[in-house]
Amino acid sequence: MICDLSSLPQFVRDLLASPPQRGGGLNLWLYRVARVLHPYRDSNEIVNLLKAATGGEPIKHGEIERAVERSKLTAWRPGQPYQHTPPISVWPPVNTKQRNAIIRDQGGLVDLWAASPVRIEDNAAHTEEIVDALFPGDPLLCCGKSNSDFDTKSREEWRGKLSALQFVVPSSMTARSGLTQDGKQSPHALSITGPRRFLVVEFDQVGVDEHAALLLHLAERAPLAIVVHSGNKSLHGWFYCAGQPEEKLQRFMQFAASLGGDPATWTRSQFVRMPDGTNANRKRQTLYFFNPEVIK
Repeated sequence: MICDLSSLPQFVRDLLASPPQRGGGLNLWLYRVARVLHPYRDSNEIVNLLKAATGGEPIKHGEIERAVERSKLTAWRPGQPYQHTPPISVWPPVNTKQRNAIIRDQGGLVDLWAASPVRIEDNAAHTEEIVDALFPGDPLLCCGKSNSDFDTKSREEWRGKLSALQFVVPSSMTARSGLTQDGKQSPHALSITGPRRFLVVEFDQVGVDEHAALLLHLAERAPLAIVVHSGNKSLHGWFYCAGQPEEKLQRFMQFAASLGGDPATWTRSQFVRMPDGTNANRKRQTLYFFNPEVIK
């Protein structure tokens, strides 16, 4: 494979020309070089450049692709000093004092319901119309009854079936199947998950009134589209984020984590609760907040 490097800055070419051996910091090198390549190449081109540069070293399956994905969070910007910034892997601890102050002052589940621009007040299933608002058109969606029973199909292929399902990926998919990090084909793989459309924040500590208060507070910082009850003990808030920079979204997620939000939903391919779907115990995943106006 011939890769044209002539348009890259000299320091980037120097980095590409000096990969360490396996055991000498190769994984960190992959991250560092991917980070400075983002302004000049798309993700697929970066993967190809790194594969070409490390052709003589044993590379684990998916190792390069993961380095490229993770480095997007701290991608270097031309004009700024280059720093060997390590990947961010630690989420902040819960700020109990701040969380308690928000819970005390913000309101609860009744207040969240009252603040909803659209309210569902009957017992009919409204999953289809909610999903239509969240994902207009006919995109590919990954949905499932469980973590082991799922598929990726077009929106129209799912029509009429969604209310019986428990999970959905909160972004559309780019293909019906792709490689997982373990090298297996799957309809639920990060490699085929499209750009972020919604960033979902889940709270499962304390109670639903406290969760509602925290989501109302977060809604002052980002557009809250829906809030879904798990059917058990947690609320999931979907914040519309299409087109927003990863750095901005990560700061928001770090703040949510400092209030007790589960950072697992930061992963783009992470399953979250199907709005107005059905959980494993056959309980309804009720929608408590719905603002379609923030969805573009």
